[in-house]
Amino acid sequence: MNYLDEFKKFISSYQLSAGIRITLGAVLPSLILQHYNLLSEYIAFPLGTLLLGATDSPGPYARRRNALLIAIGTYFLVALVTDLLRDYPFIIFVEIIFFGVFFSLAGVYGNRANNIGLIALLVFVFNIDDHLSRDLGLRTVLIFSLGGLWYFILFLVLQKLRPYVLIRQLLGENFVELGKLLSIKSGYYATKPKYEELFSQMVHQQVILRENHQNLREILFKTREFVNESNTTSRTLMLMFLDSIDLFERILNSQQDYHHLHEAFEETKILRLFGTYLRWLSEEIQQIGIAVQSGTPSKPKHNLDLAFNKCARSFDSLRERRMDHENIEDFIMLRQILNRMQDITERIKKLHRATSFDSKLGQTLDVNVNLENFIPKQDYHPRILLDNLSLKSAHFRHAIRVTLALLIAYLISITFEFGHGYWVLLTIVTIMKPAFSLTKQRNIYRIGGTFTGLIIGFGLLYFVQDGTALFLVLMFSMITAYTFLKVNYFIASTSITLYVILCFYFIHPDNLHGVLQDRAVDTALGSLIAFVVSYYVLPLWEYAQINQYLKGALLANRAYFDIVSLRYTGQHVEIGRVKEERKNAIIAMANLSDNFEKMLSEPKRQQPHMEEYHQFVATSHMLTSYVASLSFYMETTDFDDFKSEFEAMIRQIDRQFEVAVNILEGRTVDPIDLTREALPQNQKLVQLLANRKKEVRELGITHSAQGTDRKRISDLMTINGLFELISTITIDEIKILQVIMKNNTGHN
Repeated sequence: MNYLDEFKKFISSYQLSAGIRITLGAVLPSLILQHYNLLSEYIAFPLGTLLLGATDSPGPYARRRNALLIAIGTYFLVALVTDLLRDYPFIIFVEIIFFGVFFSLAGVYGNRANNIGLIALLVFVFNIDDHLSRDLGLRTVLIFSLGGLWYFILFLVLQKLRPYVLIRQLLGENFVELGKLLSIKSGYYATKPKYEELFSQMVHQQVILRENHQNLREILFKTREFVNESNTTSRTLMLMFLDSIDLFERILNSQQDYHHLHEAFEETKILRLFGTYLRWLSEEIQQIGIAVQSGTPSKPKHNLDLAFNKCARSFDSLRERRMDHENIEDFIMLRQILNRMQDITERIKKLHRATSFDSKLGQTLDVNVNLENFIPKQDYHPRILLDNLSLKSAHFRHAIRVTLALLIAYLISITFEFGHGYWVLLTIVTIMKPAFSLTKQRNIYRIGGTFTGLIIGFGLLYFVQDGTALFLVLMFSMITAYTFLKVNYFIASTSITLYVILCFYFIHPDNLHGVLQDRAVDTALGSLIAFVVSYYVLPLWEYAQINQYLKGALLANRAYFDIVSLRYTGQHVEIGRVKEERKNAIIAMANLSDNFEKMLSEPKRQQPHMEEYHQFVATSHMLTSYVASLSFYMETTDFDDFKSEFEAMIRQIDRQFEVAVNILEGRTVDPIDLTREALPQNQKLVQLLANRKKEVRELGITHSAQGTDRKRISDLMTINGLFELISTITIDEIKILQVIMKNNTGHN
């Protein structure tokens, strides 16, 4: 994507709109208060707006509304209790223990509850001394709550005025990220591709798409009118989301043996031509995403029909010149790639038309899935919290670490003289996460961002004297901070530091030097405490959890394979069940990838078997891709007369899955004979292929191409090859798991 498209994407993104909404929500009342010289006295009002705005996250309207109301009530109670008990130092330690554990454990109820818990801790920290309320007490608590209520009213008004804007923004972002996935995929067709680098990029991109899909599913399937209403906009948005899921599957199931592909066709230009066309397709998908975000019809950047026809002609020409009875399988592989590109092309053309929100297109929506199975479910029963009160729980360990770090920081802040001691606690709350890798990353970004912001702020105040210019910088830094808060913490931390300095400059210009010094010292101290506690106190390293993600990915892939393979034994399979298992497999695969990526950021001594884990992650991704490819042919090919051959292959593969699960669960299994056992050969297909080769040898390419079995043989060859690849990968996973479990046993 070029810089202009990136800019268009940014200005129409959800992140920027959220940043502007939070900033304006805080700045507008601040300007009014400043006009009447009341801002210093009522500073709690914009602070309440900012904190409640930071709680808000994408989701269905009802869930966002309820979460904001719960947050307002929670923050009021926390601020009130903290204010009433502020003068009793011993009680403050009790508060830190209670609030630190309780609100850190809120993450067991999902991201939305975790956000509320995190901001509740910030509210507690902001009110732990009297820098906000001075001697006004309850009045300041009420002003703070009114600031939150103002943001809630702003949310309701904007939701009423622009009910579809969030869906458009998230759906558009989903298409942009999908286009990037296809762009990475095109790299496999370049000369001498860097396979490891491309694979890592594919894994990372799929994790991003998994998160986008979860947000969109929750909003679309939980909002009834998107499914049931005849509203053109809602139905078209639902249609585009479902098409994006299918498009994601098409990209996912286009996995090939790229090493063999380059060996067979490297000296020709056709792979580079295919790669260029795939990049064009990726640009079209991203163009659709930008159009959906901005609410305008998309315009194709390329003539896809002309470009695809060029690819098809090049394939036909190469086929006529090079294909013979010995390399027919290679050209079948190339033909399948061409067919996939044609399928993706047609879907992109349909999506281009959908961005005009034509009512006729919206009426074609057929959800064809059990929506209840696609809606993310969250149980809020108290037993979940109680069940996590154990050192086996990662959430509870995190809660203890946060609480201990806050106790240490508070003890230091009251023992030594600090101008803004609560900043130490704020730093700890904002950077400590359950995973050490995330805490480490945010720690680095927090320190780097803080000192960068201090340098920029000092330079601005030294060289710029114009109050209007500084106010504009303040506005820009606030928007930037809340735009990148959940996207790039370094930029957010830099911007937060900058606008805090400017705020102090406007409110208390006489004490600016002390503010700069306190910000640096407090941030450094908070980061040090957070790092030491995260590293040494009840750490839960990712390798201790990875086996459950290995098992999750293995079982999900097995369930996906089992439901797809039923069709190849002659049984009827509902497409909704296939999509459900596909979703589960992709989520399990993304969870495993996410866990592995976190391991890479941990200390080296906490990274055992990294090579084996990396191999398993790679094979899991390939396995999901191959099963997805198998599902593509479920309804397109007649293979009832091949049922017996496929049944034998499916039984063998299922046995391999069973052995892999047994090894992972620690059962005594000797899989040596199984791994040496060849997959049953498809004798009928061997005979069909032999006949086809004979036709090519005797009749030549042109005349043999008229045979009625050509397309069927091509599809059956691909299906048979997919079964063989799935079998090979499951055997590889058995061998990988043997090494991992054997080393683990020896270590224990």
